[in-house]
Amino acid sequence: MQIKTVLKVSLIALLALSCNDAKNEKQVPSEVAETKVEFDFMVEQFADLKILRYQIPGWENLSLKEQKLVYYLTQAGLAGRDIMWDQNYRHNLTIRAALENIYKNYDGDRSSEDWQSFEVYLKRVWFSNGIHHHYSNDKIKPEFSKDYLNSLISATGTKLEGEALEVIFNDSDAKKVNQAKGIDNVALSAVNFYGPNVTNQDVIDYYSVKESPDPNRPLSFGLNSQLVKEDGVIKERIYKSGGLYGTAIDQIIKWLELAQGVAENPAQGEALGLLIEYYKTGDLQIWDDYNVAWTAATEGNVDYINSFIEVYNDPLGYRGSYETIVQINDFDMSQKMKVLSDNAQWFEDNSPLMEEHKKENVVGVTYKVVTVAGEAGDASPSTPIGVNLPNANWIRKEVGSKSVSLGNIIHAYNNAGSSGRLKEFVHDEEELELEETYGQLADKLHTALHEVIGHASGQLNQGVGETKETLKNYASTLEEGRADLVGLYYLYNPKLQELGLVEDWKKVGMAAYDGYIRNGLMTQLIRLNLGDDVEEAHMRNRQWVSAWVFEKGASENVIEEVSRDGKTYFNINDYDKLHDLFGELLRETQRIKSEGDFDAVEALVEGYGVKVDQEIHAEVLERNAQFTSAPYSGFVNPELVPEMNESGEIVAIKVIQPKGFAEQMLDYSKYYSFLPMVN
Repeated sequence: MQIKTVLKVSLIALLALSCNDAKNEKQVPSEVAETKVEFDFMVEQFADLKILRYQIPGWENLSLKEQKLVYYLTQAGLAGRDIMWDQNYRHNLTIRAALENIYKNYDGDRSSEDWQSFEVYLKRVWFSNGIHHHYSNDKIKPEFSKDYLNSLISATGTKLEGEALEVIFNDSDAKKVNQAKGIDNVALSAVNFYGPNVTNQDVIDYYSVKESPDPNRPLSFGLNSQLVKEDGVIKERIYKSGGLYGTAIDQIIKWLELAQGVAENPAQGEALGLLIEYYKTGDLQIWDDYNVAWTAATEGNVDYINSFIEVYNDPLGYRGSYETIVQINDFDMSQKMKVLSDNAQWFEDNSPLMEEHKKENVVGVTYKVVTVAGEAGDASPSTPIGVNLPNANWIRKEVGSKSVSLGNIIHAYNNAGSSGRLKEFVHDEEELELEETYGQLADKLHTALHEVIGHASGQLNQGVGETKETLKNYASTLEEGRADLVGLYYLYNPKLQELGLVEDWKKVGMAAYDGYIRNGLMTQLIRLNLGDDVEEAHMRNRQWVSAWVFEKGASENVIEEVSRDGKTYFNINDYDKLHDLFGELLRETQRIKSEGDFDAVEALVEGYGVKVDQEIHAEVLERNAQFTSAPYSGFVNPELVPEMNESGEIVAIKVIQPKGFAEQMLDYSKYYSFLPMVN
C-alpha cells in the first residue's frame, strides 16, 4: 500500500502512506519551517501544482554494476509509462499527442492569455497522467475556448476530433473514479479499467464464480486486466506480452532481463525472473510467486517496485495501476528505523484489537529508508512518500512485507520552502512550538508506524473474503484509516522513547495529534472546491478518523472547537483521552475488516468522511487565499545518462537534473511511447 503523504511534512506530502499508497499516501500546503540547503528544489509552479526536483545522495558510492542495475530498472519503469495514461482514461494518449504537437509546433502568439491558459492546461494534464485531476478525480477544465483550441489544431496540422476533442469541453466522463454512495460506481467512472457498458453488478457477478486453487491463498483476480462486455458477454483483456499493452510490456521485459543480468544476488535475480515470466504470461499465480520471492529478497543495495499494484483507481478495488519506483538503500537511516520491524510483535500484542483479530506471529516485516533513483506510472510526477508491499493479506501473514520510506523525497518536500500556513491555522503558541520542534520527526514516525506496524497488523476471520469483496468501494479508505490509527495509537506511547526513537515521546505524540486533527478537520479542505464532498480515499480516512474522535470526545471536551476573531481552531484539551479514542476506533476498524462488515464501514465513512461543514470550508478557503504556495507537489526525475566505450559497453552513468518539467515530459513522449493511441 502507499502513503502519498507525510502527516504534515508538506501539508502536501501528507497525503500518500504507498500503501499505494500507497500508493500508497501520496498534498496539503507545507506547514514546516524550511531548512536552508544549497540545492534548488523548486522547478516551477502553476495552477494548484508545484514541480520539485530531488537528488540521489550516495549514487557515487554504488559500484558500476549496481548503477547499471538502477539504470536498467528505471528504463523498464519508463517503458511502461504510457500504460498508466491509458489506464486513467481511454482518450488520454490521443489527447496528449495532439496537445504536445501543438506545443512543439505552434508559431503564433505565445504571449496571449489564451496561449498561457493552453500551456497551463497541458502541464496539468502531464502532471495527472491524463485529463482528470490526479487527486480530486474531477476532469480538468481548460481556461480557453473550444474555438481557440480548434485554431491551434488548424495552425499546427494537428489531428484531434470526435469524442476525444469534445470530451475536453463537455460534461461527459466527469469523474475518473466516482466513489459516491448509491450509484453505479463502475459505470460512472471514466477510468479505463472497464469497458463503457460494464456495471457494478457485471463485475460482482464475474468474480463471484472465480475460485482460487488454494482458498487460503486467494489470487488477485482482476489485478492485471481490463474487463469489457462484447455482445453481452463479459471478458477480461489481460495485460501481458501479446495481450493488452503488449508492445510496452515487451519493452519492460527487455530492460528487466538486462537488470536480471546484473542482479546483486541470486534471490534478487530469482525475483526478477519471476516478474519477467509474469509479464510474459499474465499468470496471477506467478504474480504471487514473484511477490513471495521479492518479499524474501531483502539483501543488497538496490530494490524496486514494478507492475500493476495499487487499486485506488478502481472504484471496486480490483485492478492495479501501473507503477514503478527504483530505490537505493539508505543504510544509516534504515538501521535506525529497523527497531520498529524488530519489535513488530510487541506492537501487535499490545494493541487494543480484540484478541481474535491479533496475529499470533507477525513475520517478515522489513523497514528501510531508501533513496529514490527514478519513478514512473502512478508514482510520477505525484509520488508516495512511503510504500508497504505486497498487498495480498495472505502473503503479509505467511511471508511478511517490505516497508520503505522515501527519504530523499521527504527531504525535498521539507526543503522546498515553507508557506506560513502553519501560523494561520494553529490554535496557540504552544501548538506552533510543538510543530516546529517535533513535527518532522512525528511525520517520519507516523509514516513508519503506518507502513511497518499498521498494514502488517490484524487478521481476517476464518472464511471472510478479501476486503475488496466484503467492503467494496470502502475497502481502500478503511485500510488507510486503520493503518493511520495504528500509527496514532503508538505515537503517543513511552515505548518509542524506550526504543530510542525519540527523546520526549509525549511531546512528539502531542505534535502528531495536533497536526492530524488540524489537517483532518480543516487544512486538507484547501484541496476541495466549496460544495464538494470528500472523495479521495486518504482524504476520507483522515476526515472520518478526526471527525469520529471529535464527536465521541465531545462530552468530555477532548477536542474543543474554538472561535476567535472570526476564525475557527481545534484545540486538544486531553491527549490521554484522545489516545484512548484512537485505540477504540482502531479496535472497531479492525473488527470491520476482520468480519467484513459492509454496513458498518458504510456508516463510518458516509457518516464522518464524506460530507464537509460548508461554513468551515468557506472559512478555510478564505484564510488560505493569502498564501501563494500551491497545495499539491510533484517531481521531475533526475536523468541517468550512460557513457559508452568504443565497444558499446557502459563504463559510467552520470546523474543530471532535467532542464525543466516540459522538457522532461516531451522527452518521455519521444523516447517511451510504445503504445498505439487506442488500445
